[in-house]
Amino acid sequence: MKRELGIGMLGCGVVGSQVARLLTEDSGDFAARSGAKLSLKKIAVRDVAAKREQVKSELLTKDADSIVNDPSIDIVIEVMGGIEPARTLILKAIANGKSIITANKALLAKHGAELFEAADKKGVDLYYEAAVGGAIPILRPLRESIVGDHVHRIMGIVNGTTNYILTKMDEEGSDFGAALKEAQQLGFAEADPTADVEGHDAAAKAAILAGLAFHTRVTSDQVSAEGITKITARDVAVAHDINHVIKLLAIAELTEKGEVSVRVQPTLLPRQHPLAAVRNAFNAIFVEAESAGELMFYGRGAGGAPTASAILGDLIAIARNMTSGGAGHGESDYAELKFADPGSVNTRYLIRLDVNDRPGVLASVAQIFATNKVSIETVRQSGRGNSAELIVMTHSADEGSLGKTVKELAKSEVVKSVESVLRVEGLR
Repeated sequence: MKRELGIGMLGCGVVGSQVARLLTEDSGDFAARSGAKLSLKKIAVRDVAAKREQVKSELLTKDADSIVNDPSIDIVIEVMGGIEPARTLILKAIANGKSIITANKALLAKHGAELFEAADKKGVDLYYEAAVGGAIPILRPLRESIVGDHVHRIMGIVNGTTNYILTKMDEEGSDFGAALKEAQQLGFAEADPTADVEGHDAAAKAAILAGLAFHTRVTSDQVSAEGITKITARDVAVAHDINHVIKLLAIAELTEKGEVSVRVQPTLLPRQHPLAAVRNAFNAIFVEAESAGELMFYGRGAGGAPTASAILGDLIAIARNMTSGGAGHGESDYAELKFADPGSVNTRYLIRLDVNDRPGVLASVAQIFATNKVSIETVRQSGRGNSAELIVMTHSADEGSLGKTVKELAKSEVVKSVESVLRVEGLR
């Protein structure tokens, strides 16, 4: 077995720089833990002249193919992001017998099956702990620690940008635009925050979590995603008044029929729920399993050093496999479960309406709910001139019936406008 393993890296941004630094600083510890000397051979970057502190310039190259084709490199770490050329380079590396570590959630959520099949055929490892939750160890526990259990549900705050924005809106009364601007100024949000605030980033992570939890291939295209751009300061204030908080949740669950439902949506949570206390840019994943019960994984979901920690954990695991002659865990997709029709999934709604302030309005609204077989739990009404705000909390009902209810409310003569519709979780 090899006692020295060559490492190549694709990309050297915030995360890659920290991986390179830690590989150099802690080389002795890593060798002792893995059973082999881990030697960083080459790093592919777009601009070799760009300043990178604590990264040796002689390691840098613009030729990514020279890394995936180099016989002296045993493990390739991909932190360049995006779909291409990352996908092509990883496939080339696998074809050349190299094990892979990636933090690329978008790539895995779209082409994970292709990559796993290639790795399995070649007999190499593909590890990706850093793709979800940064430093939080969540994928390995799903793949190993509770693999003997049956996971029923996962709810997670898996995007730090949106959690920071919603925290500011909740604690300071900020509107969405002001909170986003502050997040950008502090570096929590990109100049173009679309992937975060529209839920695309969380959807990719939800697909990965669901695939592991339910042993079924899930792509980002199979995740229903809604972002937080429509959340208003009034929505947050209403949530506060009923002792709830709004979070962007990735939810993966098995329905009563044993079908898979995966969605990302802004959601009302009661403040006593463990996820409600997750503030600012932190992430957390709440797992419900048959035997283990409720489990909570919490920590820093992004950032150079935290993400590098997860990558290096994968690196040592793969190195141990190589030095012992073992093999890591491949894709677990034996279940091949069906996907639930989104309209059949049960949930609860909080619906905020602007209605005419006159007798009979509440009865008309209640009739629309009854016609669609949606039960009302509570109603709160407050007057404002010739109008009134009506806030309705429903009991659990299927998404299809709730959707029809909202459409009919919007057409009703007594309803001026449907101000907001939010799902509600954490209530039993």
